[in-house]
Amino acid sequence: MAGAVTRFRIAVPDADLHDLKARLGLTRWPEPETVGDWSQGVPLAYLQDLCRYWAEDYNWRATEARLNALPQFRTEIDGVGIHFIHVRSHHAGALPLVMTHGWPGSVVEFLKVIGPLSDPTAYGGESSDAFHVVCPSLPGYGFSDKPARSGWGVERIAVAWNTLMHRLGYERYGAEGSDWGTSISALVGWHDPKRVIGVHLVPPLAPPDPSTFGDLTDRERAALATLDELANWGSGYSGEHATRPQTIGYALVDSPAALCAWITEKFWSWTDCDGDLERVVSRDELLDNLMLYWLPSAGASSVRLYWESMRQVNEWISGPVTDAITTPVGCSIFPKELQRPSRRWAEKRFLDIRYWNEPSRGGHFAALEQPELFVHEVRAFFRHVR
Repeated sequence: MAGAVTRFRIAVPDADLHDLKARLGLTRWPEPETVGDWSQGVPLAYLQDLCRYWAEDYNWRATEARLNALPQFRTEIDGVGIHFIHVRSHHAGALPLVMTHGWPGSVVEFLKVIGPLSDPTAYGGESSDAFHVVCPSLPGYGFSDKPARSGWGVERIAVAWNTLMHRLGYERYGAEGSDWGTSISALVGWHDPKRVIGVHLVPPLAPPDPSTFGDLTDRERAALATLDELANWGSGYSGEHATRPQTIGYALVDSPAALCAWITEKFWSWTDCDGDLERVVSRDELLDNLMLYWLPSAGASSVRLYWESMRQVNEWISGPVTDAITTPVGCSIFPKELQRPSRRWAEKRFLDIRYWNEPSRGGHFAALEQPELFVHEVRAFFRHVR
C-alpha cells in the first residue's frame, strides 16, 4: 500500500553468493599496467588478490547479520520503493536526523556512527547530543528500487526525503550528507525550511570566488590545484556516468571484477590513506560496500544519478553562484576531500554558516575513515541549532 512503512530484512539467497564466486573465478584478466603505481588505475596484482579474498575469505553473512540487527524498513515514495535504516534513540529530546550517502558509497558508510549518534552515553557522550537516525538508500542504490523512468535527480530525492521524515512523524529535523548527500541535504533544507533546523555538509559545495583571486590564501591555492588535478586526471568516471551510464552499467552489473576495480580505485584515490587503503578502510569494509552494489545489480541504476544531476552539481562546484541556501549550515572540510572551498567562498552560497571546521585527517568517506571525528563534527554543529 502506498505510504505504508514496512519492516525489511535482508535475505540473500545462497545461489547469489555461489554465482558471485563463480564469476570471480572466471574473470578474464588484462595484462599488468605498464607503470609501477596506481596512475593507470588499480594495479593488476592488487585487484587479483582482493578478488581472491572476496571469493574465498569474505563473509557476507556476517555483514548481513550486522545490517539485520538494525531496524530496516521500506516505503514507497513517488512510485519508488525506498529502503532505509531507522534507529530511534531512547534519549528524551533526541533530534531526528536524515543522513545521505553518495556514489560509490552506501548506508554501510554509516554503520560505525549510528550507535554513537543515537546512543551517545553508551560511547562516552552526552544524552543532549542524541539523534533519531534515518539512513535511506538512494533510489537505484542498495535495497531501494530502481527508478523505471528518468527524472530522479537530487531535487526529487530531497523532496522524497522530506516526505519520508514527515511520514515517520518528524516535524522538526536535521539533515546530513556527503558526496551526493551534500547536494541532497542542502536541498532538503531549501525545500522544507520551516521544519529543517539545519544541515551538516561534508563538504559544502561552493565555487571559487573570482573576486578573491588576487588575494588567495595558501589553503585556497591548494583547493584550486586539487580541482585542476581532478579535471585533468580524476573526472573520467564522472564524465562516463554523466553521459553514458547505461554503457558502463553493463560491465558493472555483469562483472564483479569490473565493479570492484571501478569502485576500489575511488576509495584509494579519495581516502586519506597515503597510498595504503587498508590503513583506513579494511578489505571487509570495502567489500561490504561493494556488496550493496553487486547483490541488487545496482551498477547501472546507481550511476544514472550523474546523468540526472551532474551538470547541476558542477555548476555548484565551479560555476557562478546563482542560488542561495538560507538554512543554518554546518561545514566540515576533511583534508583529503575532493572539493575544499574556503569559508569566504562558501559564504557566497550558504548565507547562514553556524559551524565551520577543518579536521586534521580524513577524506571523502569521513564516517567510514574517521568515525570518531565525524561524530564530533555532527554533534558540534547541531549543538548550535537544536
